[in-house]
Amino acid sequence: MPGVIQSPVLVGRDEFVALAGRRLAEVADGAGQLLLVAGEAGIGKTRLLGAIERRARAKGFMVVRAAAFPGDMQSFAGLLLDLAGDLAAAPEPELSDLGHAIASRVRAISTAEGDAHHRRRLLVRDLVDLLITAEPGRPLLMILEDLHWADQLSLDVVGHLPPRLGTRPMLVACAYRSDELYPKLPMRDLRARLLTQRLAEEIRLPRLRPEQIATMAGTVLGRPAPAQVVAAIHSRSDGIPLHVEELLAAVDQDLLTPQSGAAVLAAAVPDTLAEAVLSRAHGLAARTRQVASAAAVIGRSFDFDLLCTVTEADPSDVATALRELRDALLVLPGTDAATFDFRHALIRDTLYADTDLPVRRRLHESVARTAAERGYRDEFVSAHFEHAQRTEDAHRHALAAAREAASISAHRESLDLYRRAVRNLPAGLPVMDRVRLFAALGDEAAATDDNEAAAAAYRTAHELAVGVGEVRAAADLAPRMVAVAHLLGADLDTRVRTLRTALDSLEGVAGADRERTRLWSAMAAAYMLDRRLDEAIEQGERARAESLRIDDEEAALNAEATLGSVLVFAGRMQPGWPYLEEAVRRACRADREAEVARGYRMVGTSASVLVEYDRAQAWLEEGVQYAEQVELWNHRHYMAAHLAHVHWAVGDWDTATRTAEHALADGRGGITTRITAQYVLGYLAMGRGDWTAAAGLLGEASAQGEAMAELQRLSPPLWGLAEAARCQGDHATAVTLCERGHQASANVTDAAYLFPYLLTGVRAHLALGDTDAAEAWAEKVSAVLTARAIPGTLPAVEHARGLLLFARGDLPAAQLALQSAQLSWQTRRRFWEGAWCLLDLAAVAVKSRQHAEAARLLTRLRADATKAGAIPVLTAADALPLTSPRATVPWHPLTAREFEVSQFVAAGLTNRQIAERLVLSPKTISAHVEHILTKLGASRRTEIAAWYATVQRDLTPK
Repeated sequence: MPGVIQSPVLVGRDEFVALAGRRLAEVADGAGQLLLVAGEAGIGKTRLLGAIERRARAKGFMVVRAAAFPGDMQSFAGLLLDLAGDLAAAPEPELSDLGHAIASRVRAISTAEGDAHHRRRLLVRDLVDLLITAEPGRPLLMILEDLHWADQLSLDVVGHLPPRLGTRPMLVACAYRSDELYPKLPMRDLRARLLTQRLAEEIRLPRLRPEQIATMAGTVLGRPAPAQVVAAIHSRSDGIPLHVEELLAAVDQDLLTPQSGAAVLAAAVPDTLAEAVLSRAHGLAARTRQVASAAAVIGRSFDFDLLCTVTEADPSDVATALRELRDALLVLPGTDAATFDFRHALIRDTLYADTDLPVRRRLHESVARTAAERGYRDEFVSAHFEHAQRTEDAHRHALAAAREAASISAHRESLDLYRRAVRNLPAGLPVMDRVRLFAALGDEAAATDDNEAAAAAYRTAHELAVGVGEVRAAADLAPRMVAVAHLLGADLDTRVRTLRTALDSLEGVAGADRERTRLWSAMAAAYMLDRRLDEAIEQGERARAESLRIDDEEAALNAEATLGSVLVFAGRMQPGWPYLEEAVRRACRADREAEVARGYRMVGTSASVLVEYDRAQAWLEEGVQYAEQVELWNHRHYMAAHLAHVHWAVGDWDTATRTAEHALADGRGGITTRITAQYVLGYLAMGRGDWTAAAGLLGEASAQGEAMAELQRLSPPLWGLAEAARCQGDHATAVTLCERGHQASANVTDAAYLFPYLLTGVRAHLALGDTDAAEAWAEKVSAVLTARAIPGTLPAVEHARGLLLFARGDLPAAQLALQSAQLSWQTRRRFWEGAWCLLDLAAVAVKSRQHAEAARLLTRLRADATKAGAIPVLTAADALPLTSPRATVPWHPLTAREFEVSQFVAAGLTNRQIAERLVLSPKTISAHVEHILTKLGASRRTEIAAWYATVQRDLTPK
């Protein structure tokens, strides 16, 4: 809720804190120095000094502080008296005495008679002597703030300290506002002298970059801030930390969404800043204030000629006013001699709000008409006409600007401009012009992931078209309406019904081939999204054939991308992947941005689901970058959510967390992005053993997927819930959830989303002691996976077979099956199942009394799981009994003689050859070999050789 906000961490200042740390270390060794901290108001000087103070105290420094105050320049030794007060209150007698001595010396000199200049020189020398010769017994940090307000005497003392600090354990850190070093200010001259003579070092704090503002906002909110909000904060705050915090406080953080960026832009200037600006402005000449108001009406940046015209003033008078505004640090020179900028956006906003409304409107109209005559951009002209309440002119220029912005992929700007055109809608605008306007607004809202706004605009356009009997125009809107409805959670039946209604409306309508083709293409996409592959193929082939006949490239590209996705989910990889990838390339060659972005989305997300992670990562990363460039934000956010899934799948969990959190923050406009990001975060919480967070995230995603009745939304979070239940020992619940997952996939003969349930179900049944149920479950699910034959899902079949063989006690066969599965998981970079498979192999090795092999597997497992942070895997590994109490040698369970025999077996020697080497009878060697086979659970000599190689590898120094 709105209120006072402060970032709990210092953002963007690490290098300066590190520099101060180095200087503190040098001071502790007796090399004292003076450090200047400079920056404009609100930049974080005091906070940086606080961080330096904390570091100094941790190193055993004594710390004293003082500050100058407004009006101190007209006082006598105000900063020194403040310092004396802090010293006098110190618990250390040396510092307390020093404080009393400074205060006494200052008060004595102020009442003395004689040569004032001589007395001042003596006082400065005596005060410097007192500070330099103090012996507090440990290093001292002296912090002096707001030196831009300090009096001349205090600054003289500070200026005389550096030459004498070199052998003293004292760091003097002085802060001042760099934007208030007016001409003839004492601190301005002191700074120049100290730096030119190399007597001090200066830290100049820069404004925060957008990514640093994102970090700061995230720490304040406790979650990533939407990118649009960050951009809005950066625009208005200019990267000044205090302004960032003030603007965050102006927005209801509990309701923060990407659309809250508009609230940030519209938020009133914080009172504290507004008062400071106005107090400075009210001291200006009346004519200068009028020029400032006119400049504020023009905008953050303004040019001299336009300002002269709007103010109707003589250019020399305007120039004089601008010089006064520069001296007051309200404006700065712009990029060329004829332009100017307000120092901060919030300064402009304050001066604008302080201008009376009638005056503002008059100035806006003057700006608009002058700008239109001079050929300024339509966006600029339309904004000023709107503020002047000239609606028809505002509408005309906004419409032209919106179309121009859309043509260069500036979709957020275009959406704002279409909204301006709607706000200023002329009363007599023809209905079909209104239809086109609302349809275009819907397109731009959809591109920017504002799906509720898109749905409302499409609905308005559709109602207008139907109302005047424009059947084709209404039908043309249906695919777009359905696409947005899908992102808002509408189920398949609702979406298909909308498309069929539109198709029925075209029955007997001449010239509607294009509309019919696009409706069929949309129908194919709707079925594909629910993985109803046969229906998707039927509609997709029909749309593709018709689009090629009528030469509708957009429909053809969409149909081909849909068909490519259907083919790979049907297990037909060879035609499917090339089909998808060529659709992207063709769309690129045709420069069709929406189809390019959708193609990237289809390739990357399909590969993400189908355990093709190398392909998925490459296409998703490229697709995210492309979608950002063309400002197609729904595609961008959804691909980012799937990229997070890929990072989770390959075990890069820190990257997955960051990517998913940002996708969730930025992509709240689309339910598909939200569900995907939530279940990925749920998987991560499950993998880290945070069961409460996992249940919340996966439960919410599952409920939303259930409401959509769409397999790819429902099945992934449902599996996460099943696997989490299994990991927590609730095997009955895991079985129930697995059956629900199987039923959801069975409706469309799916394998892609079904495969993780195979292992979860087998493990749960086995944990319940029901081997028959586990085998029945494995047979049922494996049959589907084998029939579809999607390569990425098939390792689960072999893995399940290994688990069942292990349960039956067939250890050699189990080991071979699990080794095959583990190699497949590793090749496909599937971390979760691969980690559990290593644990399964270790369990087989323990059972087979291959303890060295078990140790090797667990060492590898722990390294991988620790890197990812997979707590349940590590817990299960710790619970596995690696060795028996008697296992005191690496070759356990063999005796030393048996291990010696195993060495020769591994070398390929026969029993007779071994007997000759060891001078034993062949019968004795034969008995040793039989014992070795029994102890290792082996049946062939080659297995003895493999075991021996493992032990030797473990014994070899690394």
